Amino acid sequence: MPPAAATDTLDAAPDAAGRPSGSRSRPWSRPWSRRLPWRTALAAAGGVALLFAFPGWSLTGLAVLGPAALALAVHGQRARSGAWLGLVLGLAFFVPLLSWSGTYVGAFPWLALAVSQALFLAALGAATAAVSRLRLWPLWTAALWVLDEALRGRLPLGGFPWGRLGFSQTDGPFLSLAAYGGVPLVGFAVALTGALLAAAVLALARARRSASPEAASPRAASPRAAAALVAGALAVPLAGAAAWLPLPGSSLTDGGPAVTVAVVQGDVPEAGLEFNARRRAVLDNHVQQTLDLAARVAAGDEAQPDLVVWPENSSDIDPYTNDDAARAISRAAGAIAAPILVGAVVEGPGEYLSNTGIVWDPESGPGDTYVKRHPVPLAEYVPARAFFRFFSDKVDLVRRDFTHGTEVGVLDMGGARVGDVICFEVVYDSLVADTVDAGAELLVVQTNNATFGYTDESAQQVAAAQVRAVEFGRSVALASTSGISAVIAPDGSLVRSSGLFTSAVFVEDIARRDGTTLAQRLGAGPEWALSALGAGAVLAVVVPSLRARRSRR
Repeated sequence: MPPAAATDTLDAAPDAAGRPSGSRSRPWSRPWSRRLPWRTALAAAGGVALLFAFPGWSLTGLAVLGPAALALAVHGQRARSGAWLGLVLGLAFFVPLLSWSGTYVGAFPWLALAVSQALFLAALGAATAAVSRLRLWPLWTAALWVLDEALRGRLPLGGFPWGRLGFSQTDGPFLSLAAYGGVPLVGFAVALTGALLAAAVLALARARRSASPEAASPRAASPRAAAALVAGALAVPLAGAAAWLPLPGSSLTDGGPAVTVAVVQGDVPEAGLEFNARRRAVLDNHVQQTLDLAARVAAGDEAQPDLVVWPENSSDIDPYTNDDAARAISRAAGAIAAPILVGAVVEGPGEYLSNTGIVWDPESGPGDTYVKRHPVPLAEYVPARAFFRFFSDKVDLVRRDFTHGTEVGVLDMGGARVGDVICFEVVYDSLVADTVDAGAELLVVQTNNATFGYTDESAQQVAAAQVRAVEFGRSVALASTSGISAVIAPDGSLVRSSGLFTSAVFVEDIARRDGTTLAQRLGAGPEWALSALGAGAVLAVVVPSLRARRSRR
């Protein structure tokens, strides 16, 4: 790196306006720059603040403090120090956030997943430290968050885009931006606000120190620069608040002709990995809840549904090969006089299993299907089984691999075009986007949370569905075997929601919407553009550094 870039002192970094902040000789800057333990504590605090922004704390406003803390901690540091600080923030965030992943399989898979995600934030910390030497560094910092999450959502094995900044915003001004640029734009706005706040803190610190008698060359304080940065930080959420004005509200029925949707949560006999050891009991629970609903409909206590949604794993007995299971489902569909979207584990193709949503008609039986396109690695299939068995024999709990579906999940049922995504698919941008592009008028998420016990996993999944509702201007019906099931309005608000490990049935009129949001029309464009912006900023630092090294040889 060139000399100015290689220094580990804060004063070598530019000020908030992008100007060099001074020379290496400033006495007030050296103690700051050498306090790596202090910076480490700040990074850890940023990770905790991010954690509190997510369910089950849902203090969404704290999300900006994560990017702010990282920006402050790494400002003016070398890339290796930035990597350490990013790792600390990542561990403080992901280890508790993903604790649900080890509920029944032990600490190793949980910690391995958390560390793998934290390593992406280590790379983010290094990159953020590098671009802190550039003018307009808050902008590049925010773009780097988008780039980092784009990579984390794709690598390795298809990625794991859980815990993205945008998924923390289940209400408030930032959420509206999902309709204009999807989850990436929401995350960018959160990160930009945090980076601008960090820049304001640095400007105030410089003003205070340059005004002290000990300063080598006192210069005019810059409270006005700090004030301008704070104003910029406030302008971002204010723009988000204004962006709500043309968007749909909390009504489920505005925006198109309505269909009556019933969401059934039958519950499971017990939580844990063995929840489905009594597979027939799980199926019977959903059948019985549907029969009870049919009785209430006949009594006039509930509206007649046009369609019924059962969750993932509501029938882990293959109804194509098991006549008894098929009869039970047909009995429920006949009683309610409406098609049921059944979540089933189906034999085939070949040696594989298929995680399948089946439209079960009360008269003709099984019809259209959707096969989960993104089964979860190491949970629904095990790549390189011998390699992963070296680390944990829990991989052998997955006795047979699930196949990857190839068709988009748009299903015609009950007079509506229903867009089906299964479980974790809700956090993958492209899987939801192409479902809406294919004509989905309302979204359905079929999920099973029994394997995560009484944790925040289900609430975090609901939060992702809330963001999707705003992103695409669609209502969402989320059906879980054991909670949380929910009905979500197009503004992301929860109209109905259940508790964990309880039985619940919701019946709601939901509009069939066919409008398009700007986010839908732009697709992945905002993510690619913002990622390119962040990558370009890193290159602006790295390329001159490499040239300087060559020139010294």
